[in-house]
Amino acid sequence: MSAETMERRRESPARARILDTATRLFYAEGVHTVGIDRIIAEAGVAKATFYHHFPAKDELVRAYLEAEHRRQRAAAETVRAVSAGPREMLLAIFDYLGDNGAAPLFRGCPFTNAAAEYPDPAHPVRRAVADYRRWNRELFRDLLAGAGHPDPERTATILMVIRDGIVVGSDLDDPDVLRPLIRDAVTRVLDAPVPRA
Repeated sequence: MSAETMERRRESPARARILDTATRLFYAEGVHTVGIDRIIAEAGVAKATFYHHFPAKDELVRAYLEAEHRRQRAAAETVRAVSAGPREMLLAIFDYLGDNGAAPLFRGCPFTNAAAEYPDPAHPVRRAVADYRRWNRELFRDLLAGAGHPDPERTATILMVIRDGIVVGSDLDDPDVLRPLIRDAVTRVLDAPVPRA
């Protein structure tokens, strides 16, 4: 299939309806609990149209995660444009995670949720999750390096652990209790002395 044909399929209004419907249902209810027939019915497309765009459900799940990844990259660029510098951008990202976690329809991280439903790390859905997590960790590392942090690699990994705790904890615990702790935790990590090797 040519790149042009693939791009036309991506731009199709029917494909967009399918993906929008799947995004809403997958995030609210989980990937494995939502069947193809329900997505087809709620998107208002024919079965043949669905399979024209997504030959298998796992391809739809991967497209859902890739769209979310693009959305989060765009959001990060928006935050970058209004941040005074790399440290401020890191703090703004974590403030956003806390605010998002307190939103009424928050149901965890779509990537973490999908990873829980696809245990095989070699599965294409898990590879999409890994791509997102790699990007997220690299974003943290690059911002830390840009802020002059002495150990951006290790600290980026620590920030990923905090990020994971926020997206899980906000769904399981009272996000209004967690939210004020987030900036404190991130600031402590950013300002902590780097341990000697």
